[in-house]
Amino acid sequence: MHATTASPTVALADESQREAIELSIVIVSWNVWPLLRDCLGSIAQVTAPVPSAPAPASAQRLWGPQGAWQLEVIVVDNASSDETTTALPCEFPWVHLIQSGGNLGFTRSNNIGYRASRGAYVFFLNPDTSLTAAAQPAPGADPLTLLHRTIATDPTIGMVGPQLRYGDGSWQNSRRRFPTRWTGFFESTWLGQRWPTNPWARQMHMVNDPASAQHEVDWLNGSAMFCRRAALAAICAADDPGPFDEQFFMYSEELDLCQRMVQAGWRIVYVPETTVVHYEGRSSEQIVMRRHIFFNTSKIRYYQKYFGPRWAALLRLYLRSEYLIQLVVESLKWLMRHKTALRRERIAAYRAILRNGFRSYW
Repeated sequence: MHATTASPTVALADESQREAIELSIVIVSWNVWPLLRDCLGSIAQVTAPVPSAPAPASAQRLWGPQGAWQLEVIVVDNASSDETTTALPCEFPWVHLIQSGGNLGFTRSNNIGYRASRGAYVFFLNPDTSLTAAAQPAPGADPLTLLHRTIATDPTIGMVGPQLRYGDGSWQNSRRRFPTRWTGFFESTWLGQRWPTNPWARQMHMVNDPASAQHEVDWLNGSAMFCRRAALAAICAADDPGPFDEQFFMYSEELDLCQRMVQAGWRIVYVPETTVVHYEGRSSEQIVMRRHIFFNTSKIRYYQKYFGPRWAALLRLYLRSEYLIQLVVESLKWLMRHKTALRRERIAAYRAILRNGFRSYW
């Protein structure tokens, strides 16, 4: 079994090891083995084994129209209770499995994968994605080759991302503009639901920008971020464990990473010529109530970091008021004996959220 137990202090791979690896794919996984298996299978479909690679370099594989580049795949598993850690080494022996020892969150685990990686480029990929779900791509037309070609030919680009599609084939918007001070009140909130055409959410989601052509963006959905290692290294201080800010457990972490990358002078480009299927949210579906806490806590921390404590406090007050109103509504429905089991479950969840107050991740 090609598996190791790691901590957040995983050492960086040395430079001599990196020379042979062009791309490292880093995947963070938690209890989604069927999706992870399909994701790794899709990577295998567009690559080929390195026939003479000795262990432990068996994780390296060739890809591209001429088979000119080597890659490695690193899976950081956050103490899954499913069959991930037993089945993965058997089915995909070329994958480097790192067992983190606990549910460390998305940012911390990605930093572990980054520090263990050797590639000149690092592709942070979610386990609920597929490179070949729609059809087998033609040689040289797979997402890995096309994304690599785009970023490698322009040294000013720090990150590229593909067009995303949901599992049913419908388009998923993955490109964004940076939020303003008012965006947090009108995007993914009750106000946003009541006023879906509000200008702040529309601006962030780039509603008026064509999605069919390649163009520069502010940030990309974190499910498929193909990055230049030099750009990632440029936003890391000497004592940083990696490019992700670990103050974000999950959510808003890709926004923060992209903002720091742009501030450092790198460009971020959306590449619709290639498609990755994203089934979205399968890990967080396992913890629905905590997902609300994670999402809103990260949003407030982003506001604290970029807009200051007053705006963060105002946003926290508004978000708590939303859940207080929902608690009152659910309590009234429970008193009216309407779906009492469902109301009781929601009341308990909203009370837990209000007790937390979006001040911690639990």
